[in-house]
Amino acid sequence: MMTSLDLAELARRTRSMREAGLALVIGSGLLALFLFIPLMFNWGKQPAKNDVSSAPVVAFAVAPLEAEAAIVYDLATGETLYEKNADAQLPLASLTKLLTVYAALAKLSPTTPITVSSVAARAEAPHAFAPGQTLSLTDIARLTLTASLNDGAVAIAEATASREGRSTSEMLAAAAAALNLSETYAVNSSGLDVNTAISGGYGSARDLARLAGALVQASPDIAFATTLHTAEAISARGTVYRVKNTDPIVETIPRLLLSKTGYTDLARGNLALVFDAGIGHPIAVVVLGSSKDARFTDSAALVKATLAQFAGVSSL
Repeated sequence: MMTSLDLAELARRTRSMREAGLALVIGSGLLALFLFIPLMFNWGKQPAKNDVSSAPVVAFAVAPLEAEAAIVYDLATGETLYEKNADAQLPLASLTKLLTVYAALAKLSPTTPITVSSVAARAEAPHAFAPGQTLSLTDIARLTLTASLNDGAVAIAEATASREGRSTSEMLAAAAAALNLSETYAVNSSGLDVNTAISGGYGSARDLARLAGALVQASPDIAFATTLHTAEAISARGTVYRVKNTDPIVETIPRLLLSKTGYTDLARGNLALVFDAGIGHPIAVVVLGSSKDARFTDSAALVKATLAQFAGVSSL
């Protein structure tokens, strides 16, 4: 039988246990609240860039170029990845033909018949067409850009200027203005030097990068022909034309979308490329004022550096 002393001791111990339990509950609640509140405030919040691991950003690195001017231009974002005198206005040589073809596509249907005039047929080499031969705009443009044919460029420009009721220079100036190519103008449609002091066309590396991208967008089929070793077309008379690409490195550039060479005494070596650095991510590479051979090594180095940067490595 419990005494009053035993009952008092039991009551004291019960109180102590309750107090300890209450303290444990309160402590657990405070701990849970301490952990939950930060989560609650961060719910649905995007982590800061410094909070997540990411591939290291690699600076665009390329060996010194021989080219007087160059650019690597991201056509998807409008970002300049690399530049060297990219806004300097320089002779374009046959890169002018990109403007000629773009101007024609803006005004004529791809199936428009283009007849080679006697004036066009007398253009300086490289040339391929006899007077009176007729090809669709798409076919003659494919051959002209791939083999840098001067007679094809003149024929295309004549047909386009005639349709617009303008001179060739006015027609080309309008096409450049439509693309906001502020440093670009053409004296003729081929880019051939007019004399020892005047080039057939002038522009900047930045302008040419945007022009090359616009041409790929306007006619992927014409642009694609310039990425092959040879191009072929048949005239309305049934004459088969097969020409060789003036760019010997087309088969070494991955996912190439466009290639155009240019070379004259005034311009020296020029090259414009557009390639896909990813799925639907076109990049333009333009070099101006290089040598006849170094325009290819300069461009290849820029392509390689671009792919390395996209891969997040210092080199490939």
